[in-house]
Amino acid sequence: MSGFAHIGVAGGGAWGTALANAAARAGRSVTLWARDAAEVETMRARRENVRRLPGVRLEDGVAPTADMAELGQADGILLAVPAQALRGVAQALAPHLRAGTPVVVCAKGIERGTGRFMSEVAAEAAPGALPAILSGPSFADDVSRGLPTAVVLACGDPVAAEGLAEALSSSRFRVYHGVDVRGVEIGGAAKNVLAIAAGIVAGRQLGESAKAALTARGFAELSRFAKAFGGRPETLMGLSGLGDLILTCGSAKSRNFAYGFDLGAGAAPALAGGGKLAEGVFTARALVEMARSRRVDMPIAEAVDRVLSGQLTIDQAIDALMTRPLKAEG
Repeated sequence: MSGFAHIGVAGGGAWGTALANAAARAGRSVTLWARDAAEVETMRARRENVRRLPGVRLEDGVAPTADMAELGQADGILLAVPAQALRGVAQALAPHLRAGTPVVVCAKGIERGTGRFMSEVAAEAAPGALPAILSGPSFADDVSRGLPTAVVLACGDPVAAEGLAEALSSSRFRVYHGVDVRGVEIGGAAKNVLAIAAGIVAGRQLGESAKAALTARGFAELSRFAKAFGGRPETLMGLSGLGDLILTCGSAKSRNFAYGFDLGAGAAPALAGGGKLAEGVFTARALVEMARSRRVDMPIAEAVDRVLSGQLTIDQAIDALMTRPLKAEG
């Protein structure tokens, strides 16, 4: 496993910090890159990401930096930046990478405007790198504190996928591996939109039965979309699909669920979620447009997009979903 002794993490937010700690606990030397030099200095001095992950100590093996060139020296790099910022960060990193360095996208989304999946963005922005995806049911706070968590890492190169999974795994952070990049990234992206819908149901106090029904039908939508774009059914039944959907559709710790909850409780879209980033807000339109291009029926995702764009009120969206023509389940 000496091939991945040095892991780089791009992104000084909660998720990047959590992944840096996880890699350090697995015995790796870790470089954690953050854009803000002042925050980096604070992390070095206090051994804590005070702003983004307060109360969690940085592991001894984590070295914060604001130098992109230093990050580029790692054997494998985790891109833990928001989906819509991925292209810019990957482009800045590209000149500092050795050819063939695995670049593992840890964001869950679809690029707005282009409709590109995250692996496609990484491949375009850093053409000399080997793109991969890490996803699954995982909250930054749980991972950072060493609570038991399982995720999946997919890469087109099965040897690299297995090596990276081994390098990042520990007794508290289990990384499964595979080659279905498309399936893993679709599971991570689509569930964010569906989690907003689940949050709306909870915020509107429509009951646990409605939330369960929405989650199940949302999974059917996710599966149809993945099949249309080349994802494997067994991947969607795993951590990145069903596992992540269950987590984000059932927990107020999910930013997307919390955003939807506030909408359901009457908050304006601009004020929902307490100002925290909810990737599903940006992914909804791209997901719906891509589904239409392949004639994939995604009524829940469509409803979320129309609510976010102001085309429907929440009550109108609920009525539209409940009065759709009856049909066999599938």
